[in-house]
Amino acid sequence: MTKKKTIVICSSGSFYKHVNQIADELKSMGWKVVVPATAKSMKKTGNYDIDSLKSWYKDPNDFKIKAKKMRDHFGEVAAADAVLIINDEKNGQKSYIGPNGLMEMGLAFYLGQPIYILNNVPADLPIYEEVYGMNCVILEGGIEKIKL
Repeated sequence: MTKKKTIVICSSGSFYKHVNQIADELKSMGWKVVVPATAKSMKKTGNYDIDSLKSWYKDPNDFKIKAKKMRDHFGEVAAADAVLIINDEKNGQKSYIGPNGLMEMGLAFYLGQPIYILNNVPADLPIYEEVYGMNCVILEGGIEKIKL
């Protein structure tokens, strides 16, 4: 029996509803899929208001919660076969990849894992050079193009 390949999805918290939809599609295609813990809990509750969960803005002592979430997801990335970045539009910016997503990509790149990006990354984005320097595979919206 062949072990299922594991793909970890990374994205801005603003995209977690879309992340869960893509995860379901990938699972139906035979992938083992890992999403951020917050995306998983949002799916259970149906509450996708990411800002309501960021308690560290009100209480800086809660940044330890943010740090734990980051470390935990880094661990998932490190154990994966590949990473998929969901880069939808956010606040008028096309192909948004935030700081955490870029850090997760950097980790996957360092570990030699394939990095897939859902949507095109325009040349005028500040991270364009890093994205293409990491030899990311741009899926142009089609997750069926993921091959391991």
